[in-house]
Amino acid sequence: MPKTTILLAEDEPALGLIIKESLETRDFTVLLCDNGESALERYQNENPELLVLDVMMPKKDGFTVAKDIRAIDQTIPIIFLTAKSQTQDVVEGFTIGGNDYLKKPFSMEELIVRINNLLNRTKVQQTSEIISIGAYTFDFPKQQLFFKESSERLTHRESHLLFHLIKNKNQVLDRSLILKKLWGNDDFFSARSMDVFITKLRKKLQKDETIQIINVRGFGYKLVD
Repeated sequence: MPKTTILLAEDEPALGLIIKESLETRDFTVLLCDNGESALERYQNENPELLVLDVMMPKKDGFTVAKDIRAIDQTIPIIFLTAKSQTQDVVEGFTIGGNDYLKKPFSMEELIVRINNLLNRTKVQQTSEIISIGAYTFDFPKQQLFFKESSERLTHRESHLLFHLIKNKNQVLDRSLILKKLWGNDDFFSARSMDVFITKLRKKLQKDETIQIINVRGFGYKLVD
């Protein structure tokens, strides 16, 4: 059974190593970063299943990293670590899209319990991730798109692109971030490839004229219905 990959962003070297080693003893794979920029880069390149983000970090703080990630991924669990105790910081963390918030100092057992709770909740959601979009029904785990009595199988990349568009429905899906997450980079050739996939999705959704995938020039795409 493959190990669950956790991205840990913590700029205190000693604490980062302690958390990493503790999680690895529980059979997690841990990607350790010491600043927000490298955390965002590794998220885009290595597809972790959960994020543990320190709030106060150099280059990009944890809240900014979470905002960038939530622009393309509404589902990955995020736990914030912080020495701050003000109520407004806790509120900001949850408003941004954090799932949990742990104040320093904390026990490793508490962190591990919270990680497992979020992972279990996510697995339940993923196994039942059947989404309605206009007159269509999209079964994300099975990569199938249903319209009335007909169904069509999507490719892996089509499914993930449609999933992110639907999860960010009526909002702009950032072009550069989604390219890095699904294609691994945002160069010209990857961008052209994504344009082709967008065209394919438009054709597969054309039976419902209320659904549109709009090109927001210079920013990305927006799915509206």
